[in-house]
Amino acid sequence: MALTTVNKEGKPSSRMVLLKGVDKQGFVWYTNYGSRKAHDLSENPNAALLFYWNEMNRQVRVEGSVQKVPEEESEKYFHSRPRGSQLGAIVSEQSSVIAGREVLQQAYKELEQKYSDGSLIPKPEYWGGYRLTPTLFEFWQGQQSRLHDRLQYSLREVDGSTAWHIERLAP
Repeated sequence: MALTTVNKEGKPSSRMVLLKGVDKQGFVWYTNYGSRKAHDLSENPNAALLFYWNEMNRQVRVEGSVQKVPEEESEKYFHSRPRGSQLGAIVSEQSSVIAGREVLQQAYKELEQKYSDGSLIPKPEYWGGYRLTPTLFEFWQGQQSRLHDRLQYSLREVDGSTAWHIERLAP
């Protein structure tokens, strides 16, 4: 999925991330808490997601607020990952400038050797998950005529009750 964050200066940044879960509470992904996306979210806890299916000419856009998932949830997911992915999460100081790829490869080899006995690899404190709780969905279906179908669902409070409000948007 494409994840867009905005920092405190209002500068947007988009990147593809791996969606790891969807439930009643929202959409979950995992990352390094030192990454640009994490820094943006610490300054502005709102984000947008975009899912696009070229073959079907469809997209779904989601907006909402973002919070870290509980530590236990991050821990459980970290240890479900392949060992190589666990080592990679520790070795990579995501978004930082490095002298070259060989720096990462050497650090990876050293860490791989350290845990070659199969012992548990501890989840680093700087790694974990986020959950976006949706407040808006937009469903888009492309049409050859360019009169695309757009439906927007926005969470609104009316008379003390929160409900999804549906509107059709012009293309």
